[in-house]
Amino acid sequence: MSTVSNFAQEYLTKFYMPSIAWTDIIEILLMAAVIYNVLVWIKDTKAWALLKGIIVVVGFAIVAYLLNLRTILWIAGKTISVGIIALVIIFQPELRRALEQLGRKRVWFGFLSVGDSHRGERYSTKTINEILRAVYEMGAVKTGALIVIEQDMMLEEYIRTGIEVDGIVTSQLLINIFEHNTPLHDGAVIIRGNRVVSATCYLPLTDNNLSKELGTRHRAGVGISEVTDSLTIIVSEETGAVSLAVGGELIRDIDEESLRNKLEYLRMKNIDVKSFKIWRGRFKNEGKNI
Repeated sequence: MSTVSNFAQEYLTKFYMPSIAWTDIIEILLMAAVIYNVLVWIKDTKAWALLKGIIVVVGFAIVAYLLNLRTILWIAGKTISVGIIALVIIFQPELRRALEQLGRKRVWFGFLSVGDSHRGERYSTKTINEILRAVYEMGAVKTGALIVIEQDMMLEEYIRTGIEVDGIVTSQLLINIFEHNTPLHDGAVIIRGNRVVSATCYLPLTDNNLSKELGTRHRAGVGISEVTDSLTIIVSEETGAVSLAVGGELIRDIDEESLRNKLEYLRMKNIDVKSFKIWRGRFKNEGKNI
């Protein structure tokens, strides 16, 4: 109890007002913004439950310090370095995703855009027409398809997992690729600009709890949209319904006109796809004004 009384005498009985400079205010605002964004990011991941467990452990350690529980403090001091390494290992997927999202944010005003040689018009209206014709023709006959459209983030990591195609986007090419019992029908097609660059590509699966009626094709479509800024069009083999995955969000059973408006809007716009879900009701009208 002596520790508690010393703490009270030293800090609680003195009213000391430190001098605050303008640089201190800037630091406080920056730290507040960082902490807020970190907490928001963690809350949207499965790391939230782990964070609450860590808070409980830290609270227990503070109580042990105030009560001068030496054995517990000794154990905590010996394990803190190991605990930091364990946290990095446990949160590795979340940390990687956070860094990828930080790299996508447009706060650097373009000076880190080295290598983004395909900026500007991402794809043509003709390419949109060919994609739409293909997906809805495949949907009519219940041919499953998974089409990833690259935006600003390069998808080389996933392109290398497939077979190089390097062909101009046409509806006939896409339909032939996803035709049953053909060598290229299994996996995803990746489109860069106006060309199909690769087929049979492997995509990461999402950890989110999707509807039980959705299969691996939809999980892969959402998964790639979580870690990149790409757009993914999914055609269900069971129902023939067309879905769109972007920014970790899945828009199911989308009609042709709505999908066209979204693709046209995103063709020339530089936007943060993580906020795509708030635009769902706006795209139809905005797309007509392009």
